[in-house]
Amino acid sequence: MISTRAAGLLAIVTASLAFAGCGDDDPKPAKTASTGQDKQLTIYSGREEEYVAPLVERFEKATGVKTEVRYGDTAELAATLIEEGDRSPADLFFAQDAGALGAVQRKSLFATLPAKTLNLVPARYRSRDGAWVGTSGRARVLAYDKRELKTSELPSTVYDLVKPEWKGKVGWAPTNASFQSFVTAMRKVDGDEKAKAWLEGMKANDAQAYEKNSILRDAIKDGEVQIGLINHYYVLEAIAEEGGKVQDYPVAVNFPDGDIGSFVNAAGIGILAGADHAGAAQAFVDYVLSAAGQKYFADDVKEYALIDGVPADPSLPALSSIKQPDIDLSDLDDLQGTLDLMQDAGVL
Repeated sequence: MISTRAAGLLAIVTASLAFAGCGDDDPKPAKTASTGQDKQLTIYSGREEEYVAPLVERFEKATGVKTEVRYGDTAELAATLIEEGDRSPADLFFAQDAGALGAVQRKSLFATLPAKTLNLVPARYRSRDGAWVGTSGRARVLAYDKRELKTSELPSTVYDLVKPEWKGKVGWAPTNASFQSFVTAMRKVDGDEKAKAWLEGMKANDAQAYEKNSILRDAIKDGEVQIGLINHYYVLEAIAEEGGKVQDYPVAVNFPDGDIGSFVNAAGIGILAGADHAGAAQAFVDYVLSAAGQKYFADDVKEYALIDGVPADPSLPALSSIKQPDIDLSDLDDLQGTLDLMQDAGVL
């Protein structure tokens, strides 16, 4: 269940995001365009250290750039960047989801990325204004206990999880940034009223709250709940860590066709307009979007690469085959509105 610490953290995040009000959406030009001369770099990373540190180590080895990374909650770091403005020591923001990137973009704190960088990634997974670019894809799925459920017994839409037959059997992670972006996408696709009704229905149906996706995944494995809303790669990550096979692991994932439950978000990156080391920042973006960087996300993290030619794990459907809802990730910048809605629904 959700901890007191997590609840306290949420209060901080909610308060901090009040800074992310409306602003000019246009990204600014970078301070400098020098590449190959900067030998230091400061990154604010909302992605966890276990995923980013190996990539940074490889980048440093390849370029000789000394990199300092400040890790933290994606929403908190976005709020920090907004509060710091041009005074921020950060050169790059590496975010867990597009919503946080959008909140920073609304304050015009990002430089415009080069067209050659943006064009490496499908338009769906980058800012329409060129302020940030996706680095990997993360599909929302229904993770389920295949010892208890057959594929034919799974709901065809996440909206069915409020039905009586699922009472007390569903897990979710309301304080998780990926879940909150998912709710933001739900609001954009289906409206606030339907999203709030679903949240209230989930609470009334005794959905079990967990602090993190990995904890929820393990709760399904341990038989605490039968089904849960998580990102796809958590199950594959556990299988890889345990050295097992997909067919032997008790938790499987399902992609609801065309439903908001199969929404694909993107982790992404933006260069701060006030970056003191813009050349090194661009070099890092180039490395992340190189074949080597994308292969790291596909092979080690089990996410979807976003450039051509880097396949996903063979147990996953191809990214292009996922029938996801039609939504522009640039429109997920109203995280504060989502937090307000979730609080009104009584789930935070």
